[in-house]
Amino acid sequence: MSAQVSVPLIVLSATAEPVEAVNGILRRAGQPAHCTWIPALPDLADALEQINPELLVCIDANLEQAVQAARVRDQVAPDVPLIALTEAANETAIADTMRRGARDVVPLSSTARLEAVMLRELRAFRLERALNATLQSARDYRRQLETVLERSNDAIAQVKEGILVEVNESWVEMFDLESRDVLVGEPLMDLFDPESHTALKGALAACLSGKWTDQVLNASGRKADGSVLPLEIVLSVGESDGEPCVRLIVPARRHDENQLAHDLADAVRRDPATGYLHRRALLEAMRERAATPATGGVRHVAQIRLDKFAVIERDFGIDGSEQILVEFAALLQGHVMPKDVSGRFGGVSFLIMIERGNTRDAESWAEQVVQHVQKHTFSIGAKTLSATCSIGLAVIPHGNPDLNAAIDDAIDACRRARQRGGNQVALLDRADADTRVQAYDQVWVKHIKAALMENRFRLVQQPIASLHGDDPQMYDLLVRMVDLQGKEVLPSEFMPAAERNDLLKNIDRWVIGASLSFVAQRKPGCVFVRLSRDSVLDPSMPMWLDGQLKATKAQPARICIQVPEDVAASYQVQVQALARALKQRGLRFALERFGAGRDPLGLLNLVSLDFIKIDGALLQGLTGNHDVQQKVRTLVDAANAKQVLTVAERVEEANTMAVLFQIGVQFVQGYFINEPEQVVLG
Repeated sequence: MSAQVSVPLIVLSATAEPVEAVNGILRRAGQPAHCTWIPALPDLADALEQINPELLVCIDANLEQAVQAARVRDQVAPDVPLIALTEAANETAIADTMRRGARDVVPLSSTARLEAVMLRELRAFRLERALNATLQSARDYRRQLETVLERSNDAIAQVKEGILVEVNESWVEMFDLESRDVLVGEPLMDLFDPESHTALKGALAACLSGKWTDQVLNASGRKADGSVLPLEIVLSVGESDGEPCVRLIVPARRHDENQLAHDLADAVRRDPATGYLHRRALLEAMRERAATPATGGVRHVAQIRLDKFAVIERDFGIDGSEQILVEFAALLQGHVMPKDVSGRFGGVSFLIMIERGNTRDAESWAEQVVQHVQKHTFSIGAKTLSATCSIGLAVIPHGNPDLNAAIDDAIDACRRARQRGGNQVALLDRADADTRVQAYDQVWVKHIKAALMENRFRLVQQPIASLHGDDPQMYDLLVRMVDLQGKEVLPSEFMPAAERNDLLKNIDRWVIGASLSFVAQRKPGCVFVRLSRDSVLDPSMPMWLDGQLKATKAQPARICIQVPEDVAASYQVQVQALARALKQRGLRFALERFGAGRDPLGLLNLVSLDFIKIDGALLQGLTGNHDVQQKVRTLVDAANAKQVLTVAERVEEANTMAVLFQIGVQFVQGYFINEPEQVVLG
């Protein structure tokens, strides 16, 4: 009991002396009381209403007045416990009095027992009052929730252990169903396309685990007639029958005047059949995006066309072929990320500007699109069709991008893919084939050497987030070059020239030295520092590291050296020796771009690893591709068996993160999680 709260208490007694006795017993027990003496039974009802006591003590020689007091109490304040005090009573009288409303009967001479009984009844009364208040709050919350569910235009459902436990009318109407009765108690997954199941399950689990914040999940629902329903779902933790559940909300479109004007203006810019931007609006949007520097990675233009469309048009007619084209556009939309710019370029072709981590990611994305289209069955009335598509990819150069040239290259690449039989991806990158590469390199070599001499490189840190635990304080350290005007230059601009001209070791050593200083000053959980092939093959690297560790006094366990998987596969002996040397010095070791090579599982058994970083190229199209999901799951299971931790690279959207959560990947990094931030050293 709290020593700070005085108990409001009523003592019904013919004389005043027992009042002080009761007060003294409670005070000595550490529970001060405010006792009110009621000498006569007729005054009890008013006292109960006015005082609102926590305890009623009735002193009665023959217990008859206690029974009468219990009747009054039952009418006015039935929850207040009543204790009867008497000179003496037999067991029969005690049992009868308790049966008729008293909580206990105590002899006047048993002060120790009276103390225990009063404290017990006070505690029970307060617990019951708190419980009733909680239950009332729960009932109020339930009524409020039901009101929200009923009145909200948003489609709302509550899910517990994968089962729908509550839906509102908007949710029922969204799926064109007749009533709630057909949904409540049914599995949520029955309402969604199988391709969305893994991401949806992962998002539900992540939400309950507190690992889902305000991301929007994209999923494909299935209406009662079997048609596809693209949905953007907001998830949050809710409560159902006192147990946690997940609340799914599909926000209703809010049409104020400004929004309506915006929607009308946007509608004019779009093809009404496919919803894609018209050619003119597409080119404007692409030029606007190209004028903004990329946050990281590379940009490509992709032209996408259905193969042999003339045959499709002949077999299905003008209307049927257009319907197939619309369905094809919907398939493509499932692969378009929010930062991509897409539109109908003309006729039967579509153009998309994509921004991905590197060229391999862009190619992997395009290959996933080709595979998805090949597996899809188009339906036109009673007829069905299996079709393929061709994709041409072209790089948009950094610096001063020539968008027209990149589009021409994408068209040329798509034409080549179709001429080779279609159902494939072709990449055209004039920068690599340009005869002026040598002159281009001469310029960059001069800039790189000057930047090294003038210390115009800098580190940026990209946080690595945990999917299953607390913030690990882990970072991937990346390098940027600063030009003479103070502008940041991305590695994709200068690294190819550095690699062709044997400058990678110099850049690696600058990065390692700066990383060790960062570790010594900031003491993060772990930082990842990448080594190029040239540094892996440099036998002096371990000895050089010794000097750097000694000079900076950085703790080796906070540093993880990462090497590309293809380098490890090509130079197994050297990588094994490097891994042993790093382990002897207390550093950790990882393979990045893991999973894209010929035998990644063999490397797990060959090299002693602390981490594998799953190749971001594998994650392109992961959400809807069960084969790729199984491949990633196999890598994760194999790593877990070797007690190697897993990090997913270049995670760019919420659905991918949800799938990775379901598969069991432990950590993720990418621009969706957090953009790189400049490393600031004191």
